[in-house]
Amino acid sequence: MSFELPSLPYTHAALEPYIDARTMEIHHGKHHQAYTTNLNNALKDHPLIQSQSIEDILRGFDNLPAEIKGAVRNNGGGFANHNLFWTVLSPTGGGTPSGALASAINDTFGSFDDFKSKFSTAAATQFGSGWSWFVVDGSGALDVYSTPNQDSPYMQGHVPILGLDVWEHAYYLNYQNRRPDYVSAFWNVVNWAQVAENFAAATN
Repeated sequence: MSFELPSLPYTHAALEPYIDARTMEIHHGKHHQAYTTNLNNALKDHPLIQSQSIEDILRGFDNLPAEIKGAVRNNGGGFANHNLFWTVLSPTGGGTPSGALASAINDTFGSFDDFKSKFSTAAATQFGSGWSWFVVDGSGALDVYSTPNQDSPYMQGHVPILGLDVWEHAYYLNYQNRRPDYVSAFWNVVNWAQVAENFAAATN
């Protein structure tokens, strides 16, 4: 089975003014599509690998054949990272988390504001292209960090529950070189209900 580009769960313009429609069209329809196509091309001669979920492929990255590692790292990572990204954004997002997720954030980071600051700093200071992540690590603890390019937390045995794409293609049409403004705008569209579901699934 080939991997397929997932549909957006909202219209291209739904996240405006925080993320503009044209950026969404290009980001989803061009960039994410390219990762999907290139991932399928890389795995076309490896049907047993292609039959796995993308998460399991990335978890087993170290055991992949050497000739496809680069393509899977870049395109498999890009495919998986964006699959998560679209779902943790919502036109009715923003605000703060509640319930078990809010308690876990407070226990780990001290407060939601401290968590938000750490995540935003990771996003703003990632050199070049990459992502900022909120993850459940291999021991079940919460952590925040950034990764370069399309590297996935799954490659470290972690489960990403929230991610922010800080490649220039994610924001440059609207924000140009003002990445911190894009990071600040992101908090207005975070789908905390979905992040809470991701947290529950990763810790149960």
